[in-house]
Amino acid sequence: MSRRLVSALARLAVIGVLGAGVSGCIGEDLRHGYQIDQAAVASIKPGSSPEQVLQTLGTPSTVSTVGNKSWYYISQNTRRTVMFLGESVQDQKVVAVYFTGGFKVERVALYGLQDGRIFDFIERTTPTSGQDRAFLSQLFRGLTRYEPFGGNSGSPAPGANRGL
Repeated sequence: MSRRLVSALARLAVIGVLGAGVSGCIGEDLRHGYQIDQAAVASIKPGSSPEQVLQTLGTPSTVSTVGNKSWYYISQNTRRTVMFLGESVQDQKVVAVYFTGGFKVERVALYGLQDGRIFDFIERTTPTSGQDRAFLSQLFRGLTRYEPFGGNSGSPAPGANRGL
């Protein structure tokens, strides 16, 4: 074999190995949560018991802790363009099963990405209003509202010197 042919084959082998390695770093589609089965959701009728809902849809992703009794089945499809980088939400669906006071199904609703904000249920973080202000403005706001003896309420703070 000539030296030129060996060199060309070596280059092709290196390019092939690099191409195979880089192809593993190209994006992927990810699915999180409950994957919605339209037929199963349609079979849940008003008046159904919680046991019927559990048998049909399974355990909910989350349940309401305040207000009305509701179960939520959350599904989210994300896309990662390059491995090890952040994901972008492509689609999100929430099946909400609302119950009456007697714990019978009142109604079933399906919400999509267009119906509200994206909630990061994987990281379990909720946006708060405190993140809007800078640290220094929060610090100075706290200093200007310092009331060591309970303010104008007339009663001193617990443990304060009462002039005895």
